[in-house]
Amino acid sequence: MDFNFTEEQTMIRDSLARLIKDQYDFDTRRKVVASKEGWRPEMWAQFAELGLLAAPFSEEDGGLGGGPIDAMVVMEEFGKGLVVEPFLQTVVLGGGFLKAGSTAQKEDHLAAIISGERVFAFAYAEPKGRYNLADLETTATKDGAGWKISGHKAVVVGAPWASHLIVTARTSGARRDAKGVGVFIVPKDAKGVTTRDYPTVDGRRASEVYFDGVVVGAEAAIGDPSDSLGLVERVTDEAIAALCAEACGAMKVANAQTVDYSKTRKQFGTPIGKFQVLQHRMADMFIEAEQSVSMTYMATLKLGEDEVTRKKAASAAKVRIGQGGRFIGQSAIQIHGGMGMTDELAIGHYFKRLTMIDSEFGNVDHHLKRYTELSAADLPVAAE
Repeated sequence: MDFNFTEEQTMIRDSLARLIKDQYDFDTRRKVVASKEGWRPEMWAQFAELGLLAAPFSEEDGGLGGGPIDAMVVMEEFGKGLVVEPFLQTVVLGGGFLKAGSTAQKEDHLAAIISGERVFAFAYAEPKGRYNLADLETTATKDGAGWKISGHKAVVVGAPWASHLIVTARTSGARRDAKGVGVFIVPKDAKGVTTRDYPTVDGRRASEVYFDGVVVGAEAAIGDPSDSLGLVERVTDEAIAALCAEACGAMKVANAQTVDYSKTRKQFGTPIGKFQVLQHRMADMFIEAEQSVSMTYMATLKLGEDEVTRKKAASAAKVRIGQGGRFIGQSAIQIHGGMGMTDELAIGHYFKRLTMIDSEFGNVDHHLKRYTELSAADLPVAAE
């Protein structure tokens, strides 16, 4: 198995690393997060100019011919800089669904995503749904040739900046049935869409989104509106792999900042980095980060395999990331002391982001359960 990156991927990584170092330092990020807008559209435009928004798309779709590995490269660098701009929501999730859409849908939206003109947000979570992607109270009922959508979506990350929403809704069946799940493209300014925007603990922006009889045409449905749960699960697994890459970037910086701090902070006239117990702890932090990188690579490379293999890989990586992120974040704060959680110090912000990543698209407990169930179903049945 080849773990080497292509020349193009290395160039993307290097260019993005320079951009983040020059224009996305911690103090600048703090000001952006505290601003009314909460992000920088001009930075989003620079990402488009660099080709970052085009990298994961095929040449047929107007992209650079990349895929999940390209998204992984970008997301890891974003994790290092705690970038808040909605690459995951727009390119990985929005683009992931549109790749499975009709030719007309691709022509209508992909070029606008790649150019940075259009921003998407994925409205899937509901107040009572927990992590079950099929647990939907939002409904889409037939309205002539089109659909009428009603319901409430919770914590839609990136929605305050979005021009369009990707919405999951139940078109038939009971609340948690696997069948009867549809996926729809809804302009955020459509009649009947209202939002309540708020900041999240990790510096991003999200919305509660309410749909009150929102009418969309038949062309708004992506794939089969009666049986799209498989599509939702596949795109979500792709998002999990990208999210794990972001966490790896954040872990690497958290580790580096902790090591640097341990060399300058003194106790009893000695840098605390010379204390053996802290050296052991920082060695464990390094191991957790390296294991997380390995699992992220594995999950990304298995996205194109069969459904069970893909799901198991995504869940295994999410468990490893959740556990590793918690250990690294808590250890980094402990070594920094109380000042580690102050707003003025970067390490606390990395801890918050790693904590939030654990809960996105299923936490450790959820993915341990999913992995166990998939593994049990995959075992051969013993002959009587």
